[in-house]
Amino acid sequence: MPYATAQLARRVLPAAAALALLAGCTSVRPDLPESPAVPAERAAQDALLRAAERRLVDDCLADRGLRATAEPRAPAQDRALRAALFGTGPRELSVTLATGATVTAHSDGCLAAARDRLYGDQRRWFRVQVVVDNLRAEAQARYRDDPAHRAVLARWTACVAPSGRPRPHHPDPGDAARCARETGLDETRARLERAELTEVRALHREELTTYRQLRDRALLRAARLPAPTPPQKGNAPS
Repeated sequence: MPYATAQLARRVLPAAAALALLAGCTSVRPDLPESPAVPAERAAQDALLRAAERRLVDDCLADRGLRATAEPRAPAQDRALRAALFGTGPRELSVTLATGATVTAHSDGCLAAARDRLYGDQRRWFRVQVVVDNLRAEAQARYRDDPAHRAVLARWTACVAPSGRPRPHHPDPGDAARCARETGLDETRARLERAELTEVRALHREELTTYRQLRDRALLRAARLPAPTPPQKGNAPS
C-alpha cells in the first residue's frame, strides 16, 4: 500500500527497486539480531514485512467494525473504508526530494497505525523510506546535464529523427532501442548512474543507516506477531 504522491516533477522510484540501492547490501544482514523466525533471504524478509503490515491493518479495521475485501461495496461503505484505511483531512507527512517530487501521506488511519507499530516511528520511517526508495531517481536527475550524457542524447535524437524529419514525441520502441545501442546511450547512462549513485549514497548515509535499523527492528516485531485468530462464525466484521 504505497504512500500517496501529491506532486511528481520527475518519476518516483518504486519501493521494491530501492532494495538494490543499499550500499553493501547482501541477502543476509550481518547486524540483524538473531531470531529463528526471521528469514535470511531478502525476498522472504520483504514478504514477512508485507504480511505483518497487512495483519496489523486488518486488526485495526476489525476494531472499527470494518474489513477490506474485494467484494463490491456501496459508495458510502467504500468511503468509510478508505477513510479508515488511509486517514482523512490534510496529509501531515511530507517529503520533498532532490528530484523536485513531493511525496505525502496521512499520519492517521489504519495503514499509518500499522506502520507505526511495525517500524516504531512512522514519521521517521516515512521520511527515510521515501528517500531510500528514490535514490536511483536522484542519481538519474544528477547526470542529466552531464556533458557526456547531453552529447550521447543528441546523437540518439539524431538517430531516431534523421535530418529533415521532426523528432517524434513517441519514437517507435524498436528504433529507440536500436539507436540507444548504436549511440551508446544505454551504456553511458549506466556508467553515469553508477558514479552518481555512489555520491547519492554518501549524501544520504544517515538515512540509509536509519532505514536499515528501523527495517531490522520491524523484522523482529513481524516475526514475533502472534498467529491471527480466525473470526468466529457469524461474528466476522463487515
